[in-house]
This record gives sequence, C-alpha cells and structure tokens, in this order.
Amino acid sequence: MMTVGRGKLVLGILAIVLTVVVVFSFTVGRYSIPAGDLLRYLFTGEYTDENLPILIMQIRLPRILIAVLAGGALSVSGAAYQGLFRNPMVSPDILGVSTGAGFGAALAILFSAGLLGIQLSAFATGLLAVFISLTISKIIAMNHDRILLLVLSGMIVSAMFNALIMLMKYIADSESKLPEITFWLMGSLTNVTLHEIKYVLPVILLSLIPLWLNAWKLNILSFGDEEAKALGVNTGQVRLIIIGCASLLTASVVAVTGIIGWIGLIIPHFSRFIAGPDHRWLLPASFLAGAAFLLLVDDISRSVSTLEIPLGVITSLVGAPMFLLVLKMTGKS
Repeated sequence: MMTVGRGKLVLGILAIVLTVVVVFSFTVGRYSIPAGDLLRYLFTGEYTDENLPILIMQIRLPRILIAVLAGGALSVSGAAYQGLFRNPMVSPDILGVSTGAGFGAALAILFSAGLLGIQLSAFATGLLAVFISLTISKIIAMNHDRILLLVLSGMIVSAMFNALIMLMKYIADSESKLPEITFWLMGSLTNVTLHEIKYVLPVILLSLIPLWLNAWKLNILSFGDEEAKALGVNTGQVRLIIIGCASLLTASVVAVTGIIGWIGLIIPHFSRFIAGPDHRWLLPASFLAGAAFLLLVDDISRSVSTLEIPLGVITSLVGAPMFLLVLKMTGKS
C-alpha cells in the first residue's frame, strides 16, 4: 500500500498537471488566445479583444468544465468497476449503461425531443439498462458465481440495446436524423452549456462521495467475499453502492456528452501504475488523470481540423496504443 506522503505527492503532481492542461485548453482552438491575455483577464478583468469575455466564459469555460467532470467521472467509474469485479479489463459500460443511454438518445432524436429531451431519455435508459442487468443476474444467480453472472448479464443487455440502436438508425431519416444520431453516438462536447452543467454536477458529486467513502471497503473486496465478510464488511450492500454510484456517473456523463470510449478502461490502469492499488488514492488519482486526458483529447478535437472530430474517434485512436503501453509498463512492474 502507498504511504500517505507518497499518495499526497502523486495527487499534488496530477493536480498541477490538470491545472496546466486547463490553462492550455483555454488558449487553443480555431480562435487562439495568448496566455498573457487569458491570465490578465482572469486576474484583473482587463482585455483588449472585445470577443475575449464571450469566448472564455460562454464557449471555452463550459467545454473545459464538462471535460473535467466527464473525464474524471468515467475514469473513477472504471476504477471502481475494475476493483469490484477484480478484473482489469472491465470498463464503465460493463452493465450496458452506455448502450442503454445511446438507445435513449437515438429514440429521443428520432422523435425530435430537443436537447433536454435527449439528455433525460439517455440518462433514464442508461439506468434502465443497469437495472435490467442486475435483475437478470439476480433471477438466474442461484448457486452460481454472482460476479460472473452480472458481467454476462451486462453483455446480454448491451447486445440487446445495440440491436435497438441499429434499428433506430435503420428507420431514421437518412438526411437529418441518421447523421444526428451517428454524431451523438461518437461523443462530443459541442452543445454543452453552463446551464446543463448545473444539473450534471450534483449527480456526479453525489456519486463520487460514496465511492470515496467506501474506497477502503473496495480494497477489502479485492481479497474476495469470504475474506471481506470475515472482516465485517456487508458485501451485498457495498457492491450495490459501488454499482449504483458508478452507473450514475457513467449515465450522467453519457447523457450529456454521448458515448466516449476507452477512458474508463485505460486511465485506471495508468493511475494504478503511479498511485498503486489502494482505492483511497486510486480513485482521486483516476479522476485527475481522466480529467486531464479528456481535456487534451477535446483540445485535439477542436484544433486539428476545421470540422470538429468526434471525441470517440480520437479516444479510440489514442486509447488503443496507450493501452498497449500501459499494459507493457504494468507487466514489467
């Protein structure tokens, strides 16, 4: 286990890295902002470019905030799921929450429900997918391995909602609805505003706090249910809290940003390499690293081309080789 001093050092370094990336993210884009002008405006309120306040407060700030929240939430969700299932290949959509949310969004887009309707529908169906997965695993559990059955139930539910998404795309108008559904499913921060962040932030905070408070119990669960019960841990209750909070994190993010893959899989590996397996340090390290990673991905998305590249495309292109690198590093250690 990591010592308190080293843990604080790791979190401090990650916090500094995130701060640097946040400042950098304010400056880059098709309309670049000199770092000196940015800092002068933030600390003194003075500016020479009349577009600067609008660009910073109404365009860049919401994107940066949601990127920090989304990247951190997906990463923490992945770390919690990997610890709970004792499987490093688990990702936040293991119980079908991402595909469920994708179906809800596609359905809302098909019926022209508007941005708020899309987000509410995605959030509701994402949680519905998790509920179905839990119900299926409970019904067929009997004397079998509950963890394994839960994973298999999630795979079944994901396949079902994937089929429904394909059906929505098949019947959608190819001129208007189909491109909108396809773009949403690939992930983007384009339409996020401060108004929407006000609704997402409480859900994310109320999910992160119980996860952090139960981090030590998550450590004990990694030894197995029998050992955890012997130490007085109510495994069923802890498992329900972890699954519920991690699913809420993923559903709230996917409802606003669309489906962004790889973050919840690769960032917990990277964080575990630098912060160790103790979830008391791993969860906050995952949040900071995930936030910085998604910020950098979004910077690439809106800078390398005149047309914004969907985040899911970049996270896949960057995530696959990064995952191989992390596996090589953890393998050597």
